[in-house]
Amino acid sequence: MGIKSFQGRKAEPEKPQSKPMLVEDYMTTDLITFQKNQSIYAVMDLLTKHDISGGCVVNEQNELVGIISEGDCMKHISDSQYYNMPIEDYTVEKHMSCNVETIDGNMNVLDAAKKFIESKVRRFPIVKDGKLVGQISQRDVLKAAMNLQGQSWYV
Repeated sequence: MGIKSFQGRKAEPEKPQSKPMLVEDYMTTDLITFQKNQSIYAVMDLLTKHDISGGCVVNEQNELVGIISEGDCMKHISDSQYYNMPIEDYTVEKHMSCNVETIDGNMNVLDAAKKFIESKVRRFPIVKDGKLVGQISQRDVLKAAMNLQGQSWYV
């Protein structure tokens, strides 16, 4: 006859509850923004001074109207070289991307990572009540992932 255990059934180990990692917790809120009437030369100056690859274009009410990037500036440099035209004469409005995809600040950062891969963009603006409140970049998502070290990716 075998020995019976009187300990009962073992309890499942509790999984630690992890706090959702939201975009709003990792987004940048201190933004360098641009106006439609700024020159491309001024944009290039700010991009290089602040070591950023692009930024949001807003109107006087801080509403998002577009995005300008290093790539947009590079295209202008190439065009101006080809047509022998000065760089300073062109404005942001002529070179910015107008159909800007935004994401919600309440989105999970890992879902944002997937969206970055699908969209092939380097930054997403975050708009709340029609106003620009922040921006999340691929680098911000990498920083969030570093905070998961030793934890499960399932949050």
